[in-house]
Amino acid sequence: MSETKKLQGKVAIITSGTGGTGLATAKLFVKEEAYVFITGRRQKELDVAARMISSKVTGVQGDIAKATDLDRLYETVATKGRIDIVFANAGVAEFAPVDKITEEHFDQLFNINVRATLFTVQKALSLLNDGGSIILTG
Repeated sequence: MSETKKLQGKVAIITSGTGGTGLATAKLFVKEEAYVFITGRRQKELDVAARMISSKVTGVQGDIAKATDLDRLYETVATKGRIDIVFANAGVAEFAPVDKITEEHFDQLFNINVRATLFTVQKALSLLNDGGSIILTG
């Protein structure tokens, strides 16, 4: 008798899925039989990550801090139907002494780490299955 995988038949989105935690999570989700969409800003790295993981992965290039890129992500995801897991993983850390922080530096960090995470989740809600999971990393 074959063992049913934990995520068999599930659809997941992983932001920043081209390296580190996002890539490792995508590999695990696919191993557990989920279909995974990963995002990344750089197409080359996205293509390499998708090929490395499996044919059960679609890479969607984009910057999650841009609403148009998030819209394109969810238009692509909608072709698979509904979402079971949103793994909002994208984020940056750039430290500076408090007296050296500029408005531009603050805006960049806030846009990716807070604003983009909020809108990643918000835009997923209309596609999220009842009982679906939203996982935020930080």
